[in-house]
Amino acid sequence: MFTGLVQDIGNLRGAEDKGANRRIVIETSLDMTAHEIGASIACSGVCLTVVEKGNDWFAADISPETLDKTLIGRWAAGQKINLEPSLKLGDEMGGHIVSGHVDGLARLVRVDDQGGAWELRIEPPAGLMKFIAGKGSVALNGISLTVNDVDDRGFTVMIIPHTWDATDLSSLKQGDFMHIEIDMLARYAARIIEFGQSGKA
Repeated sequence: MFTGLVQDIGNLRGAEDKGANRRIVIETSLDMTAHEIGASIACSGVCLTVVEKGNDWFAADISPETLDKTLIGRWAAGQKINLEPSLKLGDEMGGHIVSGHVDGLARLVRVDDQGGAWELRIEPPAGLMKFIAGKGSVALNGISLTVNDVDDRGFTVMIIPHTWDATDLSSLKQGDFMHIEIDMLARYAARIIEFGQSGKA
């Protein structure tokens, strides 16, 4: 589990196909001595397993399913990657509960500079809109954000300077896609309602 609070912006050093999988190597300023082989690190919202590591880098293997459902297959050397190691018992829950399982790709429609803050207009896959509510939580590229306004096609989030500088958001442009993970509580609430309406409750 993760909180959506990014701890480092990594850089993709390179990628290599290994059979059906792809191995990526990410440069990082995280203290890799604190993370064992087999540890989980969220990479722009995708939970990946450390399979090799050095003082300032780690490698992860990407399955065909993950390559198909995420943007990782499009990443090129130098790609900025939001990094967050998995929670440990006793860690502060500063964002919201994030699983690292991407639900889809959301498009950045507009970025409005509001003088000290940035408003982002996001359009997710249509099937995810029922899970998104004003003042609720959403993870974009692994970043825990609060939803502002919502309509039938999308929603907005407001980005403060710290988040703008400490994540990959400042490098994105209109039309780019991001990994989106809906709030886990919204997912289960919708399922309970759907189950009840089916008459099986």
